[in-house]
Amino acid sequence: MKLNEYSEGEEKEMSVHKRPLNNNMRMEFDSVSENVALARMAVSGFILPFDPTMDEINDIKTAVSEAVTNAIIHGYEKFKGTVCLKCELKNDLLVVTVKDNGKGIENVEKAMEPMFTTKTEEDRAGMGFMFMNVFMDSLNVQSAPGFGTTVIMTKKMGITKQDVRCECGNTETEGTHPFGR
Repeated sequence: MKLNEYSEGEEKEMSVHKRPLNNNMRMEFDSVSENVALARMAVSGFILPFDPTMDEINDIKTAVSEAVTNAIIHGYEKFKGTVCLKCELKNDLLVVTVKDNGKGIENVEKAMEPMFTTKTEEDRAGMGFMFMNVFMDSLNVQSAPGFGTTVIMTKKMGITKQDVRCECGNTETEGTHPFGR
């Protein structure tokens, strides 16, 4: 929504973005590689009300790609299964959960080491968990052999993008002004 501000005969546009404080999305899809793009697009569409930066969008999409790819490649291997993607917006916190009911991970700590892979014959780099950890604020992996894997990632979303005029005449992003204006 755009508002017009009038001051001293000059019209200025102020952008006002209202975002939901809480929202949820859940989807399930087959464990086929074509659905990695579906998961990326679903998550990026889900976070749009937060008016994210391109960096935030790309970071989240990359982390989701890695989690979903791990579920497909490692969780189900060559068998078809179901991947569950859940997104929650809680105020300014995004929580993304990717769950599979595949074979599980025997040693989560070892699997999270950079360059560790169980698929050396497929030229896998073993960087998936590292990318998830770098691009998101937190990463939690729950898994047991024979019981699947649940990856929970969080990211604090940027302050609401609402341009406001402060007393000094500068345009600031609300919530980022050093004096809280």
